[in-house]
Amino acid sequence: MTYVDGFVLPVPKKKLDDYKKLARKAARIWKEHGALEYREAAGDDLQCEGGPLPFPKLAGAKKDETVIFSWITYRSKAHRDQVNKKVMADKRLAAMVSDPKKMPFDCSRMAYGGFKVIVSS
Repeated sequence: MTYVDGFVLPVPKKKLDDYKKLARKAARIWKEHGALEYREAAGDDLQCEGGPLPFPKLAGAKKDETVIFSWITYRSKAHRDQVNKKVMADKRLAAMVSDPKKMPFDCSRMAYGGFKVIVSS
């Protein structure tokens, strides 16, 4: 089964275009270093009435923010570790994240984790 890195983060709606530019650059870097798939999705229908915990609440999103749900797919955890080692050493990525004040989101509010795929269809 494949392995997935998953991310959830709030992004100010006014900075969504800047985030998309950053994500497109990051996608190229991850894919060049071997990631199988790189996806970024912006919240669209996030209101859950009387049911499960809605993503905006989970992510601590403010009224002027949307939630990004993203994932990167790899062949295995070992493959993920190899790809991420190369990505983290890539000078293009370092340049993109060198100044947290220029990031289109607050990095400290991003949730991240590695996941073993248990069902795939």
